[in-house]
Amino acid sequence: MNALIGEQMSITTFKPQTTRHRIRGILNSSEFQIVFSDTPGYVVDPAYKMHEKMNRFVFGTFEDADILILLIGPGDKYEDDHPLLKAIKNSTCPKFLVINKVDLVSDQEVLFLIDSWKDRINFTEIIPISALHHNNTDTLLRLVIQHLPEGPVYFPQDQISDKPERFFISEIIREQIFLLYQQEIPYSCEVAVESFRESGDLIRIEATIFVNRKTQKSILIGKGGTAIKKLGIQARRKIENFVKKKIFLDLHVKVRENWRNNESLLDRLGYGQ
Repeated sequence: MNALIGEQMSITTFKPQTTRHRIRGILNSSEFQIVFSDTPGYVVDPAYKMHEKMNRFVFGTFEDADILILLIGPGDKYEDDHPLLKAIKNSTCPKFLVINKVDLVSDQEVLFLIDSWKDRINFTEIIPISALHHNNTDTLLRLVIQHLPEGPVYFPQDQISDKPERFFISEIIREQIFLLYQQEIPYSCEVAVESFRESGDLIRIEATIFVNRKTQKSILIGKGGTAIKKLGIQARRKIENFVKKKIFLDLHVKVRENWRNNESLLDRLGYGQ
């Protein structure tokens, strides 16, 4: 979606389950408006209420999508009884298989993948791409336009998402947590932007990072605050690039045990939407 829209809509890291929310990205031109919906990956064995809500985001797309796109990488494995594949097979709308990261494998491996998936689901289109290098993404967009039905314009021409600015700021901070910390720390954290105040050319942002345990708070802060200082510097740079203004970023860490099963906090963090 980032490649097609030309904006950093969804955070991306090399770690699984980076995406936790359903994010709509809007691509406008004089001839069309396309609303892309990027969902989390399906969690086969949900361990928390958060995982269950993430799965609801996934299956919510089957209710309102005009085209379904299954995005896979060369190493992704799906059993035939995977709930996601069953739902795709039962869908009556056009179904695309998009094989990403083909720049990392040989042409023969790509052809093998295409043949193996042809035998599993009757896809309308199968498109190999490299989103990172924008290889074949123009073909994907052309085919999406070709198969989309005509419909009303839902959003203003200058809007690129239905999410507020605060959401993207919290996601940028969470992305940097994924990039800077190891093991369970990124998966134990969630970010909430508590305040966003503009004053001339400066924006003051206060954000809270929720963690499960005191030990995780200590790791996140680091000895003498060195780790969270580095997090703040890297997040601030990306936020400034996003909002095109100078940022003062104030980060706080709070322990909220078992927050991934806390319904009211999950709703506050956007998982009930």
